[in-house]
Formats: sequence, C-alpha cells, structure tokens
Amino acid sequence: MTANLVAPSSRLVITYCPPADLKPDPGNARTHTKKQVAQIAASMSTFGFTNPVLVDEDLCVIAGHGRILAAKLLSLEIVPYIVLTGLSEVQKRALRLADNKIASNAGWDPDLLRVELAAITELEVSFDITVTGFASGEIDVLLSGAMGADPDEDIIPAVPTEPKTKLGDIWILGEHRIGCGDCRDSGFLRQVMGPGVVADTAFLDPPYNVRIDGHANVRSHHREFAMASGEMTSPAFTGFLGETLGACAAVSRDGAVHFVCMDWRHMDEVRAAGDIAYGAFLNLCVWNKSNAGMGSLYRSKHELVLSNGAQKRPPIGVQD
Repeated sequence: MTANLVAPSSRLVITYCPPADLKPDPGNARTHTKKQVAQIAASMSTFGFTNPVLVDEDLCVIAGHGRILAAKLLSLEIVPYIVLTGLSEVQKRALRLADNKIASNAGWDPDLLRVELAAITELEVSFDITVTGFASGEIDVLLSGAMGADPDEDIIPAVPTEPKTKLGDIWILGEHRIGCGDCRDSGFLRQVMGPGVVADTAFLDPPYNVRIDGHANVRSHHREFAMASGEMTSPAFTGFLGETLGACAAVSRDGAVHFVCMDWRHMDEVRAAGDIAYGAFLNLCVWNKSNAGMGSLYRSKHELVLSNGAQKRPPIGVQD
C-alpha cells in the first residue's frame, strides 16, 4: 500500500515567537539527551538559530523539539518557526519520523572528513571545534588516520640560500622587539629587551622534545625544531629547559611571574628545571583551547601552563 505524502506546494514564511508558544508533540519518538541539547545550544551560540522549527497550524511542533529545548536552555526570547499548512495527521506523523531518520541514514566520507577537520584545526578559530558535534577524542582518532599521509603531498619550500633574518638580528616593530637568536643566551635576551629593561612577566613556549611531523600537525607544514624535537633524553631535556628558563629569569625583575607551556609528557622535566631557575612554583594552569589539534587523546583540547615566580622574592601580587 502506497500513500501520497506529497504536500501541496506553498511559500514558506519564517515567523518568530517565544519558544514557550510552540507546543511539543507528546508522541514525538525522538529523544534528546542533556548532552545533545547542550551541543545544539553551543551551535546556536556560535552560528545563530539557523534552522527554523516546523509546526502545524496550531503551533504543534513537527520538527525541531531539540532546538526548542536548546533555545530554552539559552533563555532565548524568540525563535524562528515555519507553519506547514495542508498536511494531514498521517503526513505530520510521517514527517516527524522522516525529519530525524533520513538525516541519521547519511554516512561520512572518512578521507574528506579528515580533510575538513584538519583544515579547521590548523586555523585560529574563535570557537570550540567540538561545536561540530565531534568530541575532542573523536577528532584525535579521526585525524590520526592522516598521520601516515604521503609527505610528498605537502612539500616544504626550500630554505632561501640567503635568509633575510640572521642570528643576532633584532627587529623593532613600534613598541615591540623581535630577536632572532638563542633564548638560552641571557646576553642576547638583554639586547632584545634594551638597556636597563627587565621583564615583569613572561609567557614561554619552549620546544616539547616531541617530533613535529605526524604529532603537532597533520602533515609536514612545519619543520622540526633545531633542538628538543624528540631527540633528547629526559636528563638532557631537563638541562635544556634549565638553561632556557634560567636565562629568561636572569632578565626579569625579582618577583616576576613566568608562564611556561609544556606538553603533559614532560611536565616533570619542566618542574625540575623550574625548581632551579625560579624561586617558587605558583600553580598549574590548564589552557582550554578553542581548536583541536594533533596528538594523543585529549591533548588536542588542552595545554599545561606552569606558573612560576622568578628569583627568590615573593612574586608580584602574591602575599603571605
């Protein structure tokens, strides 16, 4: 038996009303967990209410129950809806099922999905990538399939024979100064700072002693660091960090606060180096990143930032 479920053609008009005015269907078979409603709400907060609710002439919801729940969670005053006229009760019931089931029947092209996710993760976005509906762990697992990509697909341009910037150069950009040199060299750091200038605070991001290729990015978009790119033993890396942090502390005022980024795998080494370079370990911060990246599960969503007080006096703003 085949029923004609084609509704009469009509112009769709978007109208707005408070979400409480729309009547949920008590027979709606689709369930919405708190997690999914939160995901819909996050999408609305990021992209806006992009998909109007579908209702009948009596404002009874045909499609969009989850969107209404998310709107209430966000305390939205009005939501967009479209009235579908001329549908029989059977057609309304069939459309409620079709609106949810047909979308769930779709699949994913894994290669194209990796490309899309990788493209987003490599950009500086202002929103949490989990707004796509994929959890951080899922994204890490999906992107891990790209780690074995052919390196010839993305060839790094050859290094110029005569680079414009050379070791020891200091560029002055308005109130900012950028130096090309070794951060373990406190003498060079003093040149970058300028005569008599000391730092009140520093945000440091030394190499993590982890290979870049296949770990920090999907393909070879970034050359390996000259040092501490996975080749150092734990004692050697601790010494490397001690020289780096010590040089930075030497050009900072007593009580300056330094924030040091570090991969969780090497937190012990940076703590050991910090005990020598600094006067006090203040706290462990966690940077909740907006965009996911490569690495083991959940590394992509956070980064550790160790807070230290330079020299031996109480850090600025910290009282006994």
